[in-house]
Amino acid sequence: MELKYICPRGTRDVVYPETEIWQKIFSTAKEIFNLYNYKEILTPIFETTELFIKGTGEDTDIVTKEMYTFPDKKGRSLTLRPEGTPGVTRAFLEQKMYVESPLVKLWYAGPMFRYERKQAGRQRQFAQIGVEAFGSSDPRIDVESIEILFLLYEKLGLKDVFLGINSIGCENCRPEYKNNLKEFLSSVKSELCVDCQTRFERNPLRVLDCKNISCQKFLGNIPNIQNFICEDCKTHFDKVRHYLELVDIKYEINNRLVRGLDYYTKTVFETFSRSSALGSQNSLCGGGRYDNLVSVYGGDKTPAFGWAFGVERLAMVLAAQKDWHKVPPEYFIITLGAQAQEAGFKLLSQLRKNNITAEIDYIHGAGGLKKQLKYADKLGCINVIIIGEDEINKGQFVLKNMVTGEQKFHPFNFDEMGNNHFPFL
Repeated sequence: MELKYICPRGTRDVVYPETEIWQKIFSTAKEIFNLYNYKEILTPIFETTELFIKGTGEDTDIVTKEMYTFPDKKGRSLTLRPEGTPGVTRAFLEQKMYVESPLVKLWYAGPMFRYERKQAGRQRQFAQIGVEAFGSSDPRIDVESIEILFLLYEKLGLKDVFLGINSIGCENCRPEYKNNLKEFLSSVKSELCVDCQTRFERNPLRVLDCKNISCQKFLGNIPNIQNFICEDCKTHFDKVRHYLELVDIKYEINNRLVRGLDYYTKTVFETFSRSSALGSQNSLCGGGRYDNLVSVYGGDKTPAFGWAFGVERLAMVLAAQKDWHKVPPEYFIITLGAQAQEAGFKLLSQLRKNNITAEIDYIHGAGGLKKQLKYADKLGCINVIIIGEDEINKGQFVLKNMVTGEQKFHPFNFDEMGNNHFPFL
């Protein structure tokens, strides 16, 4: 069969049993967010383009290369959201959430869109889960947010994950570091990739975020940003490290970790997987503090911290760790004859109303025991209920174990079944 329609490049269908991994991620995350008193927020899938230019950064790869931007019918520029933080921050201001509480803790989940090169765990439409906390400059909120992430990893059974952290300073101390970094890179500028030559002029910090091997070889001896941050940033970072140790979260300081977005200040972090499932691009989650973004959007200066991860990448690592088998229904009902179809359908309904998974053969009709048994076996069902005319006349049905071949007869009593009583279970 020749396919007439396929998914657009950079998108894909997520099908069972992978959807089970996704649902496990979503349900576990929601449970933990509730535990930490983070509340769900739903923002539009598209926003005004200016929101991302101002927040994410005019010179970032996301804005310059990856956004899906289009005019509406009145010529206004709109963009499919490439990340969650700008939209959540806008909502924080527009909905005046700061009035209700001095600390606002939010979580979100949904599709994001970036026009980027397809690679393992990266799609042009991808699902993202994230948290944002507005209102506190306390380093403990940094650590609480990271702790949420590591509790999620633990609950999901994720192995071999490590945390990289850094402080990229603030608007008071970062300029001096930028100047030193620019001076360091000036001698090799011509050998950097085209993108990094542009970054060198506009924001040399972004050179550190380049994944190009030809650029990475020049970054081994870059100036250490920890030698340039101000006393306030240093104190904050020391406290973050202290509280990470207090709650037994191991970390590695990575002075080349800067994150590729304009709004970050002070603490930045990424978590990485040692699994081979993601290849060389092994980052699972990233985030940090962004104390200036609310004021960039016209609000009062409000400290904030957040992170986000792509569901696809996490699901790939989880799938590589464990064989996620398809889970068959607990019972499969085989019916032989029209009267048996009615009895079987009624039993099917009663089982499901009592939270017992069950299936019936809608393919082979009321006949064909052999075909229906084969179908039950294909679904992986162990317990098969067989109802034929003889069973109806005798007021009983056959319960067959597909593994042992053992068969037992049980009374067919719908009154008992309606009262949540299933003698054969």
